[in-house]
Amino acid sequence: MNASANRTVAIVGASRGLGRGAAEAFAAAGANVVAIARDRHALEDLAADHDLVRPLALDATTPNSPAAVITDQHPDVLVLVAGITPPIAPINELSWTEFSATWETDVKLTHVWLSAALNAPMRPGSRVIVISSGASLIGSPRAGGYSGAKAMQRFMAADAQVESDLRGLGITVTSVLPKLTPLTAVGAVGAHAHAGVAGISVAEFTEQLGKTLTPGIFGEALVDLAGRPTAQAAGSFRLTVDGITPLA
Repeated sequence: MNASANRTVAIVGASRGLGRGAAEAFAAAGANVVAIARDRHALEDLAADHDLVRPLALDATTPNSPAAVITDQHPDVLVLVAGITPPIAPINELSWTEFSATWETDVKLTHVWLSAALNAPMRPGSRVIVISSGASLIGSPRAGGYSGAKAMQRFMAADAQVESDLRGLGITVTSVLPKLTPLTAVGAVGAHAHAGVAGISVAEFTEQLGKTLTPGIFGEALVDLAGRPTAQAAGSFRLTVDGITPLA
């Protein structure tokens, strides 16, 4: 039987890019998807194409929103993929506000949702999947605090797992680091930054990346990960077009 069938999966950042790919993949696998984002129209468009998707428009960084979603929707799987497109410029041309933008959004969002998952708490056996980035391992030129913020998300997921284990909550917290893909807004600006530093065109840089990670491949990988036994789903994972593998 499909492990996702009849499970409730809440996806924060489901309106576009990788989040939308995850929502579509979980719905195709038979999960009841709670699609969360600020863009109501994009969510309604998503729900119009998938009977198992329920749109929920809200600001995911608002402190009380996560607890309300967990209490009202009772998700078996919570996916945190939302984030901003970072300002791109040389470090000396970024103001502190611009440099720290990813921390104030992506890291803050991760903190409030992980806190809610532990404090509500989510039910034993539930999963939380935090989407970080491959940039947390190799950096991202001219993206300000983006790489550090993505590394912090990975550390926060590990910290949350420690707390779950200490309190016997039975929640599995996983971080996933996708390969850069130019098919998303964040990936597109990242490709532009890398290409600029290397002195090549965006097309040339994209060609160097090899096979492109699509939102569909991303979503299918998360469905696979969420369906694995707990022992095989904990920790951090690298995600490329070739699949999802534990981070050494």
